[in-house]
Amino acid sequence: MTNPLLAVWETPFGLPPFDLISDDDYAPAVEAALTESRANIAAIAENPAAPDFANTIEALERADEKLGRVLGAFYNVAGADSNKTREGLQREFAPLLSAYGSEVSENKALFARVEAVWAKRESLDLTSEQQRVLMLTRRGFVRAGAQLEGSAADSLRDVKSRLSVLGTDFMQNLLADEREWFMALGKDDLAGLPDFVIATAKAAGAEKEAGGPVVTLSRSLIVPFLQFSDRRDLRQKAYEAWGARGANGGKTDNRAIAAETLKLRESRAKLLGYETFADYKLETEMAGTPGAVRDLLMQVWEPAKAAAMADAAELERMLHADGFDGPLEAWDWRYYSEKRRKQLHDLDEAELKPYLQLERMIEAAFACANRLFGLEFAPLDGPVYHPDVRLWEVTRGGEHVAVFIGDYFARGSKRSGAWCSAMQSQHRLGADVRPHVVNVCNFAKPEAGKPALLSYDDARTLFHEFGHALHQMLSDVTYESISGTSVARDFVELPSQLYEHWLEVPEVLAEFATHADTGEAMPQDLLDRMLGAATYDMGFQTVEYVASALVDLSFHDGPAPADPMQRQAEILEEIGMPHAIRMRHATPHFAHVFAGDGYSSGYYSYMWSEVMDADAFAAFEEIGDPFDADTARRLEETVLSSGGSVDAAELYKAFRGRLPGVDALLKGRGLDKAA
Repeated sequence: MTNPLLAVWETPFGLPPFDLISDDDYAPAVEAALTESRANIAAIAENPAAPDFANTIEALERADEKLGRVLGAFYNVAGADSNKTREGLQREFAPLLSAYGSEVSENKALFARVEAVWAKRESLDLTSEQQRVLMLTRRGFVRAGAQLEGSAADSLRDVKSRLSVLGTDFMQNLLADEREWFMALGKDDLAGLPDFVIATAKAAGAEKEAGGPVVTLSRSLIVPFLQFSDRRDLRQKAYEAWGARGANGGKTDNRAIAAETLKLRESRAKLLGYETFADYKLETEMAGTPGAVRDLLMQVWEPAKAAAMADAAELERMLHADGFDGPLEAWDWRYYSEKRRKQLHDLDEAELKPYLQLERMIEAAFACANRLFGLEFAPLDGPVYHPDVRLWEVTRGGEHVAVFIGDYFARGSKRSGAWCSAMQSQHRLGADVRPHVVNVCNFAKPEAGKPALLSYDDARTLFHEFGHALHQMLSDVTYESISGTSVARDFVELPSQLYEHWLEVPEVLAEFATHADTGEAMPQDLLDRMLGAATYDMGFQTVEYVASALVDLSFHDGPAPADPMQRQAEILEEIGMPHAIRMRHATPHFAHVFAGDGYSSGYYSYMWSEVMDADAFAAFEEIGDPFDADTARRLEETVLSSGGSVDAAELYKAFRGRLPGVDALLKGRGLDKAA
């Protein structure tokens, strides 16, 4: 019987046939695809014809087509609906794929062909896109160690293989800690919790078969519990469990993994001739150097800390007024901040939530994309990897653009956070391939028959990930290696963070923020109060983020620390971290940095992109129309459709005419007046 992963996919738009795929199919499919990829690489390297762009660079673009298709299906399932078998397969695949990557980068005959094309590039009459792909291909080989010889090449291969294993282990340990811990809630433990939190806790308890409501480590449940629970003892217990993920001792402890990862990254950088891993990693980013990153973060840190310290003093007074002695603690902040928000803005999340229905927020994201870019979304029947997953066909002017896949609800088999990925990326090499784009979130799943309600932060997350999806959907390039979100890490968050701004447009909320029970639009007064509180508690939010970014940068901008936890404490001491605020992601659960290479030395990139997104949305504000057609067209033509075909800074300047400064970011966060 033919392996369904290797057969032609007779499904709508060539979606993976998840209804036919079993876990037993993945390993043989990966093995077969790797065999095909190796044969393709050998054919390129051994081609007797003189090297040219088509037979070398374009051939490399197509060498892993089958492998990419198989892995696209597998890793989306493994991240969003894991099980023991899939976790085992991830551990099995990590060293195999690392070894294959090393084989390619160390293939001297192959690299010689790439170098030959590079050497005669001026005479090849290449398009600007082809010139860019050639440069990136050669640079990728060099940064992967293609110029190393002998023992240095062997050492780099071993380092990369071990790092791939450690990243997989880190993520699986974190998922295990998040999946296993929960706190049962008796009747007396529900004090202060609004109905929507109790309903979410009951749904979580049903999933855990706990016989009653529970608090889990899912952000969509633990954060509102910390906001509303009157039980300080339970807030402390839940918060400390949340903060201890990856640091509980035993087989799921990530601290040794983090230490080994940092040491290996340092070795990797030095083998390649860089002083530090941060120097190596940032060379290809907009920021360019660790110094530029640190400068941005510290420009934001001081005003953010000043705002947070002023807020902490007010919250501590509220704590003492409730009869508790001692300092404000991390498990107190959200509770008293929620009360203070009610006092200052007459705003209560329990009042807001019925107006922020998941279904209506999805409609809002789609409607904005329609008004800006002419995209239309129609429900699609097709195979999915979990019953909660939904499909839409995306069209424009009657032409197929993409398949959009939404997976919105938290479950024990899904890793935490929210992300966008592509099971298939847009390109035109050989065929006009349209993308299959996935948004994965972790919103609280409601009780059966009840609508899913979001916090305002949840709604922003939905718009954020959909901004990434638009970057994939609207991609219009020839080569897959530069398609969609294949851009500098500190540029990739620009489309996502920019799209969040449309959630704040009053006319969008007036149309789509409707009450779950009555269907009535959000009252203007409530809408004004919600938008008026948009920068409330921004000192706290900025401090917890920037602290994480500074720790990430410091870990990689110098000798690898023998004890990352000790070094983390030293860094926080050096910057004056407020007592009642913790890092958004402490080292043992800092998946952005340790579950893979993606955001290592790069967690700052959200803020680097935010410098641009505030300024980019101002292009619409200056016109006086958030849906101005000409500005939207220019945004698509310069930023959203170009992928990595042009340097990121040049793309932004093509849209806006210049690069912005940090002032727009501080103003957007309400920190421009902080002492």
